[in-house]
Amino acid sequence: MTAEATAAGPLAARLSFLDRFLAVWILIAMGAGLGLGRLVPGLGGALAEVTVAGVSLPIALGLLVMMYPVLAKVRYDRLETVTRDRRLLVPSLVLNWILGPAVMFALAWICLPDLPEFRTGLIIVGLARCIAMVLLWNDLACGDREAAAVLVALNSVFQVIAFGLLGWFYLAVLPGWLGLQRTTLDVSGWEITRAVLVFLGIPLLAGFLTRRLGERARGRAWYEARLIPRIGPFALYGLLFTIVVLFALQGDAITSRPLDVARIALPLLVYFAVMWAGSMALGRAVGLDYPKTTTLAFTAAGNNFELAIAVAIATFGAASGQALAGVVGPLIEVPVLIGLVHVARSARRFFPLTTGRAAAPAATEEGPARV
Repeated sequence: MTAEATAAGPLAARLSFLDRFLAVWILIAMGAGLGLGRLVPGLGGALAEVTVAGVSLPIALGLLVMMYPVLAKVRYDRLETVTRDRRLLVPSLVLNWILGPAVMFALAWICLPDLPEFRTGLIIVGLARCIAMVLLWNDLACGDREAAAVLVALNSVFQVIAFGLLGWFYLAVLPGWLGLQRTTLDVSGWEITRAVLVFLGIPLLAGFLTRRLGERARGRAWYEARLIPRIGPFALYGLLFTIVVLFALQGDAITSRPLDVARIALPLLVYFAVMWAGSMALGRAVGLDYPKTTTLAFTAAGNNFELAIAVAIATFGAASGQALAGVVGPLIEVPVLIGLVHVARSARRFFPLTTGRAAAPAATEEGPARV
């Protein structure tokens, strides 16, 4: 155990009140969303219809509020050092765009051979690499914020270029080669680009301008010590609002089909565990420090569920099994990745003490990320 880990004390004692009970708040939000979707007739349909240019306005609002504080914390003047780190960028590309979709494809066919709608929905989830919530998980786990920003941007570019092609390959070509049932995925490049621009472009621009203008007006010390702690908690508020909306959208379907949800959940649980643990081991093996290894693991394990849900609804309909599989994604992903945040922070002792600047501030009584 390093001196840093020894001095830090128990994890729970170093977290703020909001962070310490984050899992509880998330479970409450899930329950509230499921209850609303079940008890209020037509609520899910009404929420699904509140769209702007095909983008769900409630989900977009929640994600923008969630991502803005995290992106406002990024030191954009340090991004160049991350882009030159091939030990981080190459494994990330391999994990996200080769291994991740392949693992989800295999698990979907192994666990759901008789449920083609759910299987297709899971494969779509596997193709949608994370560009949103990963920033929050990474921040909570004290990962490298600048590295996360670069990897999310990289995933966004590849998502626009490769999502439709990979969908065609994993749903039509590869199953045909293996003698399995084939599916078509009719999604335009503009739909994917629009989702990336809304869910990443807007909060990224807002975060960049906030840091640039804030530091220029009052200085970096004021920005880090005064402004960031004030806007930080809104990341949690946005997360909880998003969860309520997502589960209200399909609350009736989830609560009335528990066995289907359980079958969808099994491959997702295996996927998150395999991708996260494998990425942590790979990062350690190639010599990355704790912050960058953590960032690598969470970007590889997370998925862009908002894009997956949007594509499933646009292609197969809001009441389809594919859409249900997309909604079950965050039902499993959120609590599992919250648990992995705690596992990651506990695993810090197995990494060498990072010299120089830490990518995220040391955890204090105020919490590691002030969300």
